[in-house]
Amino acid sequence: MEDELVRLKSVALKALDSIEEPDALEPFRVRYLGRKGEFTLLMRKLGQAAPDDRPRLGKLANDTRKEVEGAFDAKKSELSGADNGKRSGAAPQTDLTLPGRAVPFGKLHPVTQIMEQVCGIFEGLGFAVAEGPDVETDFYNFEALNIPKHHPARDMHDTFYISGSVLLRTHTSPMQIRAMKEKPPPLRMIAPGKVYRCDSDITHTPMFHQVEGFLVDRKVSFSDLKGVLTVFIAKMFDKDTPIRFRPSFFPFTEPSAEVDIGCVICKGKGCRVCKQTGWLEILGAGMIDPEVFKMVGYDPEEYTGFAFGLGVERIAMLKYGINDIRLFYENDLRFLSQF
Repeated sequence: MEDELVRLKSVALKALDSIEEPDALEPFRVRYLGRKGEFTLLMRKLGQAAPDDRPRLGKLANDTRKEVEGAFDAKKSELSGADNGKRSGAAPQTDLTLPGRAVPFGKLHPVTQIMEQVCGIFEGLGFAVAEGPDVETDFYNFEALNIPKHHPARDMHDTFYISGSVLLRTHTSPMQIRAMKEKPPPLRMIAPGKVYRCDSDITHTPMFHQVEGFLVDRKVSFSDLKGVLTVFIAKMFDKDTPIRFRPSFFPFTEPSAEVDIGCVICKGKGCRVCKQTGWLEILGAGMIDPEVFKMVGYDPEEYTGFAFGLGVERIAMLKYGINDIRLFYENDLRFLSQF
């Protein structure tokens, strides 16, 4: 069998050397290297060899076949290059002066960019970041936040209910309750995430992003809240951005306030965006209601705290001058690539 391998190798290489056209390569491959080719037929005879000789002959057969296959691949490349040269009239060349092919890079979504910027500012002020479930219970989303059943404030939330007591969270404030139930004061945390409400127009979407923030300790005052939010707005927009606090109502804070900034479009002169007032609402805030502390086992006589909540899309719209929130979710690359 060893002599047959040597003979077959010689015949195959001689036949391969005589090939001058690419069309002759496939018949050669089928005859010598195919499933029913001569090398395959010869290797099937290994079973007839003496058991002691089979390992040596098997290795020799494999090495011989690989040598012929290597010669075949080289011949194929040679004829392929020659064929290209005939078609173009000259040997193909690589132009090393051509610029490289630009690979398009993905970019962070503008909402993600603003979310990271917001979190980064508050982390710089010492706030820890906590995340919670999108699917919440009525207790964490409403009851523990001083919004009992049949409370009028529930109508403000347009809730997606999954069952009687399970719902898609309408704000990230439930993380305030979860954190206070798990840890004693002092606490300084923000809770970014998605929230859901049955609402859809140019300024509202059924799903949007919110950042809830809260701080609990002894002797926390409203002036501490104003200081934190003033620093945040200065870093997010501009240090000269006008700020005002308007009295408002939220069930889980008392006193409560809406925070406005000078219109970033008209610089406070009055325009369609700010409805000629020169001000734009940016977030809601207030001192945590003592009833909320009672729900989590904190002593409202010993501890005080503040909380605030802001819509990330609203911040992005104000910062980038976007007039339709739906643009964030239409996946139009012409819009998204601007950020």
